[in-house]
Amino acid sequence: MKTIFKLYKLIVLYMLNCIDFPLTNSQISEFVLEQGYTDYFKLHQVIGELIEDRLIRKETTPNRTLYYLTEEGEKTIHLFKNDMSPDIRKDIQTFLTAKQYELKNEISVRSDYYLNSSSEYNVRCQIIEQGIPLIDLTVSVPTKAEASAIANNWSAKNQEIYAMVMKTLL
Repeated sequence: MKTIFKLYKLIVLYMLNCIDFPLTNSQISEFVLEQGYTDYFKLHQVIGELIEDRLIRKETTPNRTLYYLTEEGEKTIHLFKNDMSPDIRKDIQTFLTAKQYELKNEISVRSDYYLNSSSEYNVRCQIIEQGIPLIDLTVSVPTKAEASAIANNWSAKNQEIYAMVMKTLL
């Protein structure tokens, strides 16, 4: 059982090592579950252990959780990647190559909200490219429901809003 959990951990570490951006919980799950490597509950046990061992770190917002490879995780995958079969490494690389634009686009669009000192909600909407914000917009609204709606709508309408802002300002 320990060996199989080691494999699951290496899969997650290898995925994060092959790209230059974080992955969401759903992106990691999509690959692992579609390939049939394990079930949802074991995968999340593995992710929890990776976080606890400081091999990955997580960043949580109301809309999603992002996972980043730590320096220790990078060292670990370099030491143990050959413990994973070449076929699994190829499957990971094929998945990441085929979905790279989609995965990166999902990560580059961010929205989050929080209660401010005026008892209103600030909603922060961003488009990030290569670690630099293309747009970073914060709006205040009176209710959590409105904040949640804006955060969710940003995911669907960010491109048209960005285009409108640029057209208006230029």
